[in-house]
Amino acid sequence: MARPTHPKIVSVPHEVNRLAIAVGEPYDSFRARYEEAVPQFETERFGRLVEENAGWDAVVRATAENAPHDFITYWSQDFGPLLRLAGERRRCMEYLMGNHTIAQRMFHHNPAILLYAPLRTAIYEDAQGETWFAVDQPSTRFSSFGDPAITEVGIELDRKLAALLDHLGVPVPDVLTSSGS
Repeated sequence: MARPTHPKIVSVPHEVNRLAIAVGEPYDSFRARYEEAVPQFETERFGRLVEENAGWDAVVRATAENAPHDFITYWSQDFGPLLRLAGERRRCMEYLMGNHTIAQRMFHHNPAILLYAPLRTAIYEDAQGETWFAVDQPSTRFSSFGDPAITEVGIELDRKLAALLDHLGVPVPDVLTSSGS
C-alpha cells in the first residue's frame, strides 16, 4: 500500500517476481531466434507516422506488422566486450522489449508506468555455460500502481509473454498463465 512520506512524495513498496528460465539451447542460437521473434522497432516508419500526423489507428496497424509476437525491441546492448576488460567471459545481452500500443492503455491511467514499459529482458550464460532468459513478471510490476485497469493490462502482458516463450520453445512459468485467474 502506498505510504505518504511528504505531501508530494509517495513511497510504494512492492514485490516483483523475477523469472529466470533455462532455455535448453546454445546462447547464439537462442539469441538469434529471440531477435527474430522480437524485431527491432522500425524507427523511420514510426517517425514518418508522427511527421504525417497519421493517427493512432495507423500506429496500431504498423505496430501489429512490426510485432509478429506482440513485442518489439526498442533497445539492446551487448556489454560483454566491455566486461571482458574486467576478465568476465560469460555473455549477456540486455533488451528493452515492449509494445507502445499496449503501454498506451496503461499510460492513459498513469504515465509513471513507463518505469516498467518496455520490459527489461536479458539473455545470458551462467558459469556452466547454460543459456538463460530473464524478465520480471509484468503483472507484478504493473500491479504496484494500485489501479485495476493497469493491473489488468499487466496480466494481459503475462499472457503475451507466455505466448512468446511458448513460440520460442522455452518452458513457460506457471505464474504467467495463472495470474488474475
